[in-house]
Amino acid sequence: CVCVCVCVCECCFEETAWTLPWLAALLLGLMGLMGLPAHGSDFQHHRYEDMVRAMFAVQSECPYITRIYSIGRSVEGRHLYVLELSDNPGIHETLEPEFKYVGNMHGNEVLGRELLIKLGQFLCEEYRAGNQRIMRLIHDTRIHILPSMNPDGYEVAARQGPEFNGYLVGRGNSREIDLNRNFPDLNALMYYYEKTSGRNHHLPLPDNWEQQVEPETMAVIKWMQNYNFILSANLHGGAVVANYPFDKSRDPRIRGRTTYAATPDDKIFRKLARTYSYAHSWMHKGWNCGDFFDEGITNGASWYSLSKGMQDFNYLYTNCFEITLELSCDKFPPASALPREWLGNREALVSYLEQVHHGIKGMVYDENSNPVGNAEISVAGVNHDVTTGVDGDYFRLLLPGTYTVTASAPGYVPSTSTVTVGPAEAIQVCFFLCRTWVHKTRIQQFLTLF
Repeated sequence: CVCVCVCVCECCFEETAWTLPWLAALLLGLMGLMGLPAHGSDFQHHRYEDMVRAMFAVQSECPYITRIYSIGRSVEGRHLYVLELSDNPGIHETLEPEFKYVGNMHGNEVLGRELLIKLGQFLCEEYRAGNQRIMRLIHDTRIHILPSMNPDGYEVAARQGPEFNGYLVGRGNSREIDLNRNFPDLNALMYYYEKTSGRNHHLPLPDNWEQQVEPETMAVIKWMQNYNFILSANLHGGAVVANYPFDKSRDPRIRGRTTYAATPDDKIFRKLARTYSYAHSWMHKGWNCGDFFDEGITNGASWYSLSKGMQDFNYLYTNCFEITLELSCDKFPPASALPREWLGNREALVSYLEQVHHGIKGMVYDENSNPVGNAEISVAGVNHDVTTGVDGDYFRLLLPGTYTVTASAPGYVPSTSTVTVGPAEAIQVCFFLCRTWVHKTRIQQFLTLF
């Protein structure tokens, strides 16, 4: 088809920022240790009102790169506030990926909540200070931070306090529902499709799913529907390990045994988990909390099988790759432990965020250069597709290597290209698709010449 073409270009990048991560980490650490007067000593546990004030303080301090919005309310009516950081907050810019951090899904696992509050402060302060790494990250990424998915459960746990908090007190929401066992079970559908060569991505939700989930879960699902998230992490506590999908075993009938449940993107997930683990001060050492995890990472099902979890749901329902970060042996560490935990996680939080810029990205257009939304991007040898957003842009996380990539959409002739991905920023690959009838018409016109 004469209108099918592929354009490939490699973005410019600063070599040292990507090929020498240890240097970037050193510089970031030094800048942090030099002192941040606005919040440098603000290590405390934040009750709901304190958390909201802290978030709005960041928005006030950096009004041009931040936005605060609510994705819904908890059972008890508390807003689920998100802090957004971007050079154009509130706007999706084509070819700029969307990233999210979610904390405090279990109300009594509080370190993630405090780390994400601190991360928002840190990104704002470093941006104002002219930190080139942070400025570039905010200019090139739309970052969404939800410090607490379960504010009601947190209040229950906080009333107990760090000294008396139990393993389960405040874990669920105010109805005592575990939110990480509350998402629609798409794994069962996926495992069935694997046997019948069925759909491998963006699986449909049950007809009555809204009646099956809690308000907090529904808010997060609708959040996923409204934003084309590409990469995410969900912060938990009770262990120190980076956990990647699948969480649910393919054979739940086996009792007393753990079985590895790999996704089609298993190698990428392992790399993402290692990125956080090795940038963390001690996670990668393996021995933590009386357990050993090689390299500080684990497949979820290999650890223990979990149904209706959020990280599997992200992968099976959206374009988003999510891992679960277990960050502390103590679910509710005392405030005195927070400075050490922040220093141990700060570089890892930034390094993981940067991973959203690897692989390939691009636009899909029709023959009139109009963007094609919901087009599928498939990679030969990787049985999991992603789709374009409403603006026609797509993002596909990939390890370095050479890949055959195809863009397709109903009513269009597919277009295929071979692309080599490097270790630096995402390679741009644009696809132009012909409508089927245009393709047939042009073939007929060509044949009449003979």
